[in-house]
Amino acid sequence: MGRPVEAGMLTYIAPVTHAMKLDWNLGALADGLRCYRSQEFFLAHEHWESVWLKCQEPEKSFLQALIQMAAAFHHLQRNNSQGAASLLKAALRKLEHYPALFESVQVTSLREDVEAWLAVLEAPDSAIHPPFPQIRLTSLSI
Repeated sequence: MGRPVEAGMLTYIAPVTHAMKLDWNLGALADGLRCYRSQEFFLAHEHWESVWLKCQEPEKSFLQALIQMAAAFHHLQRNNSQGAASLLKAALRKLEHYPALFESVQVTSLREDVEAWLAVLEAPDSAIHPPFPQIRLTSLSI
């Protein structure tokens, strides 16, 4: 079923579209990406959550994985490695269901980066920390 749309004197039912697509060039998604890349993980989480609330599947679960990643690294910045590991595991479980490229995000490399961080967090007394996972986009100017 669709929603009523006014067209002059007539009303017709427009088909319901699938789900919103993620545009990393605009608004809260772009702001969150800039914050994430600046290691302002809490702010990234806040920006993305405002979009997540309006999303439908499959974008909703994908964005939730990115939010969990941002929250994980916020926990890590506050010396809560256990909380970070728990959130990274949850994010990875969600990312496993997505193809190599989804909504312009290179998912395969993102999963690999998250797995590397999990290995570090689960290793006792690991002094080596990889760079934070990068959210790499295809054909975008950000």
